[in-house]
Amino acid sequence: MRDDATHRHDAATWSPLDTDDWYAARNATTALRDALLRAGLEKDFPYLRADLNAFGHGLVELGRVSPATAERLAELLRLALAAGLQRLEESGGETAEHRTERD
Repeated sequence: MRDDATHRHDAATWSPLDTDDWYAARNATTALRDALLRAGLEKDFPYLRADLNAFGHGLVELGRVSPATAERLAELLRLALAAGLQRLEESGGETAEHRTERD
């Protein structure tokens, strides 16, 4: 049975592969990696990796990037947000922000 003492994990036998947080961090890192590849930024994020902190919480580490890379990423985010808002407006949908501005 998994709950008996022989199957419990202690500091000597704990593995990140036994946690859902590790897989969530890894999957998020993979999704981000794929988007960066499509944007041609794969060489600009050399420190990108999945990790766990001391409490076992999953993290995605982006690492340090050059100012030019940060500016390019900011521009890509601005373009994506603008495209999303344009699509929303074209489909007749409204965001909460637009409703507030209109009222």
